[in-house]
This record gives sequence, structure tokens and C-alpha cells, in this order.
Amino acid sequence: MSSPVIDPAAPGRTVALVTLGCSRNEVDSEELAGRLTAGGWTLVEDAAEADVAVVNTCGFVEQAKKDSIDALLEASDLKETGRTQAVVAVGCLAERYGEQLAEQLPEADAVLGFDSYQDMSSQLQAILDGHKPASHTPRDRRTLLPISPAARQDGAGAVALPGHQQIQPADFVTTNSQGTDEVGTASGPPVIRARLDGRPWAPLKIASGCDRRCAFCAIPMFRGSFVSRRPHEILQEARWLAERGVREVFLVSENTTSYGKDLGDLRLLEQMLPELAAIEGIDRVRVSYLQPAEIRPELLDVMAQTTGVTPYFDISFQHASGPLLRRMRRFGDRQSFLSLLRMVRERVPQAGIRSNVIVGFPGETEEDVAELTAFLEEAELDVVGVFGYSDEDGTEAETYADKLPQEVIDARLALVTELVEHLTAQRAADRVGETISVLVEEIEDEDGELVVVGRAEQQGPDVDGSTVLTDWPTGRVPRVGQIVAAQVVDTEGVDLIARVLETHDAAVSAPAAEQDRLEVGVGQVRTS
Repeated sequence: MSSPVIDPAAPGRTVALVTLGCSRNEVDSEELAGRLTAGGWTLVEDAAEADVAVVNTCGFVEQAKKDSIDALLEASDLKETGRTQAVVAVGCLAERYGEQLAEQLPEADAVLGFDSYQDMSSQLQAILDGHKPASHTPRDRRTLLPISPAARQDGAGAVALPGHQQIQPADFVTTNSQGTDEVGTASGPPVIRARLDGRPWAPLKIASGCDRRCAFCAIPMFRGSFVSRRPHEILQEARWLAERGVREVFLVSENTTSYGKDLGDLRLLEQMLPELAAIEGIDRVRVSYLQPAEIRPELLDVMAQTTGVTPYFDISFQHASGPLLRRMRRFGDRQSFLSLLRMVRERVPQAGIRSNVIVGFPGETEEDVAELTAFLEEAELDVVGVFGYSDEDGTEAETYADKLPQEVIDARLALVTELVEHLTAQRAADRVGETISVLVEEIEDEDGELVVVGRAEQQGPDVDGSTVLTDWPTGRVPRVGQIVAAQVVDTEGVDLIARVLETHDAAVSAPAAEQDRLEVGVGQVRTS
């Protein structure tokens, strides 16, 4: 969960954004924050100090749904004790369930879907004025665009795609040095986004939706068909982020390896990565969510050979038993996945590799579990997320008859989780002695001693572990946003402990001024 780091005492209409779920949701929240700021709202950190609390929910798995509902209830309690007048649910849970969520959660003053994002400012004002909008009516968003990927771009502008910066330059004005208004900028389209924290990294959405039909996954139904953003839009937003102190951009989507297919060229990602890495101020480009069946050797080559692209491979395996993967409507098996990992490590021997797996899928046998554990023991993955299967509304797997008892799912979840914890801790320990590059993210004073924490290139944001830096050079003051060369000397689970070898003092820290974090692109939404 994240929320803005902003002065809670600001005057005027105030709004707090609470974000749950993945980095894609974080992008959506920052775009919402930009739209609201452009509409005259002031962002505050504490929902108790906000006129409206907007909760960007997650609807991925059962636990995420529960966490989202808890967050909505917690925010609703503030209406009795704080300044808060209204609580609004947005995000995936609101998009997926809409009217049903509103009926079951009357504490929320509105449940708004993705189609409301572009007009969120007026929606919130109407709520404060006592005009409760109709709750979102869910629909299968895959039906909103043509089945053929090549035909989608022409109609994508009429479909709400959060995080895609669906803005026309003519909708913006900016004041030039002579004090007169101009429309747009010579450097490219405007960006409407507000940083909600001071982190030196930021997620950057390159596509939305998914065309795969995995039997367990509901995401395509509420995120829609796969749509790529155009490269120039992504590059423009990356430059905007770099100007605000971001040193690592984290490319996010539901399926990164499909990027460009609706633009007529699956090689666009390979072409764009060097351009992103060449942006002044951007030291790292991190790629997420690669589908193993779609990974091309050419993409691996570019990721391995482009300076600035991190040696990090987020590959969605989900299981390793071939027959079970077919029931999941996926491809691959233990041997093909191991072959893919060999291809990665032939190019980048010290690559960081993460994945997710599901246990307890309907029909999973003991032999399937054995195939999965054998794969995990051979794969030497750095991080593995382990999930126990649960039915998701509207999915094919929900209709399967051969469901496993919950106690069996729980036992397999515990078994594989324990194995993964041992294997990933060993993988981290194998890195002792390696020289790594670390992005400083946090500096804390604990009893007069500075504790400096960052991430190595092989560690993804939030969930892939961190690196504690020791032996900081005498006379050098660490700063958030610095890149540090260090040698791994010890580990704690998946976390690394590394001795500083070299600091790059030319590095800039993350934005220090809150106004920098609140700045919204090149101008403001025209209200007249």
C-alpha cells in the first residue's frame, strides 16, 4: 500500500489516494493524482485530513480482495472521526464487481470504474455536493476492442486505458516565460502524472490487458484485450520521470512479451529498450512479466547486451508439469523451462530471475507437485512467489469438477513455500563475493548509526529482497538515488549484505522538494 508524501495542512479541496496491489496500480494512481491536481485538488498523505479518500483497489486474488475491502472500511471509519466526507472505491475490484461491491459495501460513497478516471475531478466534486453517481456496471472489457490486435489501435482512444496517458495536447495549456498561454510543448505530448513518493524508481506502463486465456486468471475480463502504448509516449513519460529524479524505470504490463503486436511489430520492445536506457538521468531500465512461451532469443540478446537494462528476468512459469500447464491453458514443461533458463544464463551468468507458481490447481496430482519441486530445485531462481489455487469468478477453472480439498491445497502450499524459502536463501548465499551495483533507496538513523538500504540490479522493487550497505566510506554522505558498487559479504534470507566499494557522487538524489513531486507535466487541464 502506498500514499502520497505531502503536507496534510494544505488548503482547498483535498484528496488522499490509497493504493493496493501491483505496480500497474501505482501507475494508475499517479495518473489519477495528476488529473486531480490539474483539476484543482490538493493531495494529502493522511486520509483523515482529506475531504475524499480514493482507494485504488486490487481484485487479483482472494486475499487482495479482502485487503481492499479492509482498506475501504478503514477509510470509511474516518468519516466519524476525521475530516473525511467521502470514500470512493476505484481500481480493479471496483471495475470487476461494480454494483455488486456497492451493494455489499454501503460504507463506500461511490464505486467507480475505469471509464470514470478521465473525469475523476468532477466525479469527486459531485459526490461532495451530495450527488452520488451511479455505481459502475461491470462488463467484459475484452468485448470493447476488435479481436484482431492489428485493428485495436484505431479504437483504443475511445476505450479507457488507465495509465496510458490518454490526453490530447489541445486539452492542456501552459504559461510560457512571457506569461502567455501555449498549447502543448515542442518536446512532445504533455504528461499528466503526479509522483506520490520520493522513491528513485518508478513504474512505467507500456501496455494494458492480455490476450491469453489462462484458465485460472480473470484479469483479461476486467483489464481488457492487450493494447500497447506507442513508443514515443513511453519515451516522453520516461523523460518526465527522469526530470523528477527517477533513476530506474520499471516497465510494467500484463504481458510485456506481447508488446508491439497490435502495432504491427513484435520487435518494438527490442528497439525501445536502448532508447530508454539512453535517456539522461535514467541509469536502469527494468523489464517485468515475460511469458515463457513468447520470449524470443532476440529480446534476450537486447536485454543482455544493452547497458542500463538490468540483468533481471521476471518470467511467469506458474507450474512445471506439462499436463497440468495444458489444463491451465498454458504452454511449456520442466525441460523447456530449464532450457529457457540456460539461454538466459548463457547471456547473463549472474542474472536475477524471479517467477510465480500456483499449487493446488484442479486435478493437480502428487506427480505434478513432484515435477514442480524438481524444477524449482534445478532452476536456481532468485525469488519465487507461491500461491495456493482459489476459484476466480468467471474463469474456466471455476467450472472444473476435480477441485482439491482445501486442506490438500494448504499442505502443498506450505510444502512448496518452505522449499522455495530454502532454495532462494541458498541462491542469495551463492552471491557472496559477487560485485553488485546498488541503487540507494532508504537511509535511516538507528541509534546514531546510518542504515543504508537499496536494491541490486538483480532485485526487483518491493517483493524481491533488498541490499543493506555497510562500510560506507569515511566522509561520504549517502543519498537516496545514488548508485553504489559493492561486494556481497553476507545474506539474510533473500536479502543481501554488501560492503561498499565505490560511490558515484555525481548521482542526484530523489526529488527533495514536494512541489517537484506534485508537478503535473507541462500544464493544467483547461477548465473553460
